[in-house]
Amino acid sequence: MTGVVEKKIDLGLHFYFFIVKFVLNRIKISEGNNMATLVTGATGFIGSHIARKLVEGGEKVKILLRKTSRTLNIDDIDAERVYGDVLDTDSLKEALKGCEMLFHTAGFVSFRKADYQRMYDVNVKGTANVLNAALEAGVKKAVYTSSQAAVGVDPSGGIANEDTPFTLEPLGIQYLNTKYYGEQEAFKAHEKGLPLVIVNPSVVIGPGDLYLSSTGMILRYCKKKFPGYMDGTMNLVDVDDVANGHLRAAEKGRPGERYILGNRNVTIKELFELLEAVTGIPRPKLKIPYIMALTSAFVVERILGLSFPNYSSMDIDSVKLLKHVWYCDSSKAVNELGYTQSSIEESVEKTVSWFKNNGFIDS
Repeated sequence: MTGVVEKKIDLGLHFYFFIVKFVLNRIKISEGNNMATLVTGATGFIGSHIARKLVEGGEKVKILLRKTSRTLNIDDIDAERVYGDVLDTDSLKEALKGCEMLFHTAGFVSFRKADYQRMYDVNVKGTANVLNAALEAGVKKAVYTSSQAAVGVDPSGGIANEDTPFTLEPLGIQYLNTKYYGEQEAFKAHEKGLPLVIVNPSVVIGPGDLYLSSTGMILRYCKKKFPGYMDGTMNLVDVDDVANGHLRAAEKGRPGERYILGNRNVTIKELFELLEAVTGIPRPKLKIPYIMALTSAFVVERILGLSFPNYSSMDIDSVKLLKHVWYCDSSKAVNELGYTQSSIEESVEKTVSWFKNNGFIDS
């Protein structure tokens, strides 16, 4: 009789612990489902595409934005809006509450001397603020949007990769330097314990570049603003591919590593030939010598005080960039992340269509 009672007690205890374990697991799952992903810079070009993909994938997303941010890119995205600034540490701590994932895409792109201090504040100090706040919040994975600019160029004029040493600091191009310094802050945060992956997009094109951070050259071409072309190079990549690359980096990227997200290496002449084929607008045939372009840019920017979109070849920093070979290799991202690359022809078409649909150029 005693043995039967003991068996009943054992069965009861097993059932009790099974119920407790089941309830605890359900609580854990529920809590996990409530954890969010914070995207900084989500009103901008790359960040808005990342936020959209996360929401479409069923993720709970929080968007950090300023009261003055232009929201066209996120008006139809079902995500929580939290107001703050990368230079306001208290707002960052508040935004990161309940977040286990971070995509830090906020940054400032400009080649104008008047923007030098702002770039340093946002790209360097802001990056340090965001990543240190993420470390304090216990974020499980962070992806930082750096740039090919922080990789620089191959010193021998070849194709750069993630191991290429940055040698362009003496040029004094503030955008390049602040992205490089921002990466150093990112590596510091990783060394402190933040599980961080760095991605380095090249020149990103596609729909949604409200601030003309990298598509200004295409817009100026469509407006027939180029009297000629220079011997320059760049690597072009579609914004949709870059957004997918960020998600892949979060999933498969090795903490402490960086991955170039690029696609096709082209000369300026080849880009203009492509734009001519897509738009029907005749490309400029005049080849402008470097020294003439640099002198003209100095007059336009420093004497006349005029401003133009980035990559316009009308400011000193843009001209200096074209002196170097900006070819890069994305095979590390392809092999380790499963990163994929779309047709650049289609990317150019989508960029031009977006400009037309949003009033940047006549339809």
